[in-house]
Amino acid sequence: MTASDEALLAGMAADDPDAAAVFVRRHQARVYGLALFVVGIPAVAEEVAQETFVRAWRHADGFDPRRGRATTWLLAIARHAAIDVLRVRRDVPVDPVVMAERITAETVADPDLLADRVATGTTVDAALAHVPREQATAVVLAAVFGLSGAEIARRTGVPLGTAKTRIRLGLRHLRDELASSREEERP
Repeated sequence: MTASDEALLAGMAADDPDAAAVFVRRHQARVYGLALFVVGIPAVAEEVAQETFVRAWRHADGFDPRRGRATTWLLAIARHAAIDVLRVRRDVPVDPVVMAERITAETVADPDLLADRVATGTTVDAALAHVPREQATAVVLAAVFGLSGAEIARRTGVPLGTAKTRIRLGLRHLRDELASSREEERP
């Protein structure tokens, strides 16, 4: 019988190298895929993936299964680590609008690159494809890059109220799209 992610994290919190090895093997492809999607450079994505698992090991005792799944927790660590790398690296220009277009594209060559799948199998990128482009861009700027409404307004050249409205409406559209896709998959 295979151990659950929660049991593996408990093992990691107790400094069990075997639990850590199983946890890393189980999730390394998804973490690397997400890192590669965000940073775009394979060697840097490998570093981000490694840093993700180091952080997961260091903070395994802080994981609370009541707040969400272990995979979601781990991918959040990976996303934050990748964003940290992008903020430090000045030689790699990152255009959030291009990233939003990449995410909202109707077809993705390898859907596993996004890595953060909804439980029903519908990916966030597929749901974002149905959100109006301006709203999707605002959501990506806020969620992926961590920009505030004011920063999004400056970056996109719109008033602050418009930026905030785009974020709010985009998140609402995204939530509704994900909810409807879950309902369609229920028997």
